[in-house]
This record gives sequence, C-alpha cells and structure tokens, in this order.
Amino acid sequence: MKKKRLNKRWLAEHLHDPFVKQAQKDQYRSRAVYKLQEIDEAHHLVRPGQLIVELGSAPGAWSQYLVRRLGHDAAGALRGQVVAVDLLPMEAVEGVHFLQGDFREPQVLARLEELLGGRRVDLVLSDMAPNLSGIASADAARVEHLADLALEFAGNWLAPGGALVLKTFHSGYFSQIVARYKQRFRVVKTLKPKASRERSAEVFLLALQPKAGSDQPKELSSDNDR
Repeated sequence: MKKKRLNKRWLAEHLHDPFVKQAQKDQYRSRAVYKLQEIDEAHHLVRPGQLIVELGSAPGAWSQYLVRRLGHDAAGALRGQVVAVDLLPMEAVEGVHFLQGDFREPQVLARLEELLGGRRVDLVLSDMAPNLSGIASADAARVEHLADLALEFAGNWLAPGGALVLKTFHSGYFSQIVARYKQRFRVVKTLKPKASRERSAEVFLLALQPKAGSDQPKELSSDNDR
C-alpha cells in the first residue's frame, strides 16, 4: 500500500514537473538534459570540434543536447564527434556513434578504441547509475565502483585540457570518491543542478585540469574484479 502511494505521488510530481514539460516542448527524451545544460552553460564545456564520450547514455537526451550544441557545418556534418556507450539499448541520435555493451569487455572496448582512433577525448560525461538493492552498504559500493570506472576511463583517454562530468550520489563513500578525483585533477567541483530533484541524493562532480600523466592513451582494463 505504501509503495502504491509513493508511485502515485511520483507520477503526480512528474506530470507537473516544469522540466518534464520543458523537455517535451524542446523534444528531448528526458528532463535530465537540463542538468547537463546548466553545467555546460556555467562552465562552457561543450565546443565545436570536440571529441566527446558519454558513458551511460540511454535514453539519449544528453546525446541530443551535445549534437545541438556542437552544430553542423555547411555540408551538414557534425562539428565534432560524440561516442555514446550504454548497457541498455538507445534509440539512434543522428550524428552520434552508439555502442551497446560494457566498455570493459574486449569486443566493446575494441570498437570504442576504433572509434576514438587514438585521439584524446576532450570531454567525458558519465551519467551511469547503479541498480540499487536497498542495502545501503552494497549500494554505496556500487556508486563508488561506477565513479572509479569513469575516473579510470578519463585517466586513460582524457586530453590534457579535458574535463570530466560525473553523476554520483551522496553515500558512505562520497568523500573517498571526491578525494580520488582530487588526486587526478587540479580542480574538482561538487554541483547540484536545479533539474536535480532536491530530495535526491544525486550530485555531480566536475573535474577540470587533469594532472600530468602518460602522454599516450592506454588500453582499458577488461578485468571486472575490483
């Protein structure tokens, strides 16, 4: 009975949510697009000519935003490159290379590396979220694991002047996540966009100015044991 009441409350809030209505008006697939938009507009992250990788891209609203922001040249080609990856299927977004699968698996990784072509990535966006079990300690560990995956990917592929945007959650490991990001980036900011519901534990990290490391991209580990 309690679950039914919660579902009704969520549906009522969703139907009256101004960001949901705006997403429908702007023909975006999800209200989540306005989280990225606010971060981008404040920090000028997305620029024509960039190579951008989006981890956890479904249903594709962020990909839609990136295409609109990058724009097209006179010949109609996207002024940049967007590679989106997700375990779930995603309806095609014109101009976006989508890979369905786990980017740690050899076949998916090989295809991703082929698309990157040895180029460093200008912007890494991670909207990955764990499947929650309801057990606080287990869920916190899953959140931490996804944050580590995004950090590993950025460490291997991010350009010297690149940036990383990570969706994460306040959990038992949040301070450790921030600390690890600060070890790898000179600037790490915690952000709560207006489109992120106030009661949600969701929060974003913006990591800028990667600290000096390897001069060449490395192969990502396909080992799932962490």
